[in-house]
Amino acid sequence: MEGQNFSTTILVAESPVEVFNAVNKVQAWWSKAAKGDSVLLHDEFMVDFGRHWWALRIIETVPAEKVVWQVTGSYMPWNGNKHEWTGTSLGFEISREGAHTRLQFTHFGLVPRFSCFAGCSKGWTGYVQVSLKNLITTGIGTPDYPY
Repeated sequence: MEGQNFSTTILVAESPVEVFNAVNKVQAWWSKAAKGDSVLLHDEFMVDFGRHWWALRIIETVPAEKVVWQVTGSYMPWNGNKHEWTGTSLGFEISREGAHTRLQFTHFGLVPRFSCFAGCSKGWTGYVQVSLKNLITTGIGTPDYPY
């Protein structure tokens, strides 16, 4: 399990297009303070929580199927390695599963040996399982919530 990337999955009744569109609305489920564009290939944006932040670039996007963000910069002052996320990537894979849509989120490079693995895994679980899922199913996410 040492090299296993963090991953979490949700199933929703909404269409792959609706799921894809929700993922791209970073301000609606991750952070209201996100700056930049997060829709098209090569778009760059920053998620800035004040004391900690992440800079990202869209490196792959297939409408209604997949989005991949490369972390181009990061700063987490509480963490042993303040720039631990830099060079990792965040993937959102969307597929049909019967009458539902499956969204699998994977933080490629966020592995158990990372200093922030436990805390970051908890945060991602909340943002994907609660905030993003609620945005998809009800239209209202909980960005900036301290999961």
